[in-house]
Amino acid sequence: MEYHVITEPYDLPPDSHLITSPRSPLLSSLNLSVTGEMIALTDKGEVADCRFACAPFSRLTLLPNQAWDDTLTDELLAQLRPLFKAPSSDNVIVDFSVITETRVRDSALRWFFNLDHRLDDLGLKTTAGHSVRVKTLTVFCLSSQQEALQKACRQQSAIANGMLVARRLADIPSEACTPQFVVEEAERLCAAFPALRCEVLDEHAIQEQGLGLLYAVGKGSTRPPRLLAIHYDGVANGPVRTYVGKGITFDTGGLWLKEGAGMYTMKYDMCGAANVLGLMLSIAELALPVRVMGVLALAENAIGPDAMQPGSVARACNGMTVEINNTDAEGRLVLADAIAWASQRHEQTHFIIDMATLTGAVVKALGYELSGLMTQSETLREQLTQAGKKSGDEVWSLPLDKRLKKQTESAIADLCNTPTNNAAISASAAWLLQAFCPPEIPWAHLDVSGTALWREGGRSVASGRPIPLLMQHLLDDIEVR
Repeated sequence: MEYHVITEPYDLPPDSHLITSPRSPLLSSLNLSVTGEMIALTDKGEVADCRFACAPFSRLTLLPNQAWDDTLTDELLAQLRPLFKAPSSDNVIVDFSVITETRVRDSALRWFFNLDHRLDDLGLKTTAGHSVRVKTLTVFCLSSQQEALQKACRQQSAIANGMLVARRLADIPSEACTPQFVVEEAERLCAAFPALRCEVLDEHAIQEQGLGLLYAVGKGSTRPPRLLAIHYDGVANGPVRTYVGKGITFDTGGLWLKEGAGMYTMKYDMCGAANVLGLMLSIAELALPVRVMGVLALAENAIGPDAMQPGSVARACNGMTVEINNTDAEGRLVLADAIAWASQRHEQTHFIIDMATLTGAVVKALGYELSGLMTQSETLREQLTQAGKKSGDEVWSLPLDKRLKKQTESAIADLCNTPTNNAAISASAAWLLQAFCPPEIPWAHLDVSGTALWREGGRSVASGRPIPLLMQHLLDDIEVR
């Protein structure tokens, strides 16, 4: 999607859809005949939408004043969504002059740029219509806001581009989106950026390098596992920031078979890995002066003669053993191996942050708006919490300390992958993961089971979260250093 930032009313493109506020100085300068009645509607808290007598525009929408200021419930986005289920113009003008909150501004920009992806784009629907697509976003602002908005548009466009990649990849049905397919898509996309390079471990290299947990999860499938490391060198030297993503391209639950309803959305169990890929592309697009490594742990958790069995023991690449007492707790296994592998790659690791659609328990605890954050690093806890508030992609911290140790104890191995008492599921998974990151490396775990999908009308699609959170955290971290 193209974007333009303008400051003069006479630059507004005609035949466009103008979205503004009743308190905007722009609106009063236009002298439109319909505005009086429309402002009266917004005074009642209603959206005023008109497609007649609003020339030179094809459509005029006034959103109530409070929507432009709300930083808690994203009311602005809630009122925008219905307007764009069937866009009326390929050019949209949004009046940003009345927005005073950075979070509202950035969330709105990201949302518009994310209109570039629809499920119809996958080409799987033979009856897909040819409805209007938004091709250009015109941002109107005051001249005093122009510089900040130009910068925000550039950053949020790059962030949205990463989200679009992650969303498209996650929405692809799992029979096509296999571990190898993800690798090939990543290599194709990364080839556009000279600062990005891909390193791939196939099933043989995974075994040779001792990633026994990743191999145990993937060995039951005819589509073998992969470990993909994406390296970004925005500077020649310095500490490496590392992101690890769970990439279960489909999760049957293994021999601990899920019920049908619980299996329906399991093509999205690779959203963590998809978001790592999108994050790396956003970083490269902005040419940030950092070194970053993204690690995608890719496997299909299938049933079959070679599938891992409850009670078996697997060994990770750092030598630790895990009793697999539940084959449907596979995500923490692939993450544990990937975290351990990543921690050994660089002498200077600034931090490791992993992300995963890991537990349904975090959804019961936090719902669909907040990602679960678990870490023993108070610095990362504070930084990620503040980055969430700034970006609108928020987290909520859950406890993680030695009181959880008994939840992962095993009589036969160093650890077991699920607590036998079925308690503290989300925090127990994080406690297992922390054992695979050396204590000298700051580490945080994001459980995005509730936020990685956007749910509306009984349907689910990938959301691209937590890419906005992680990009905000990275930008803040660069600025501090």
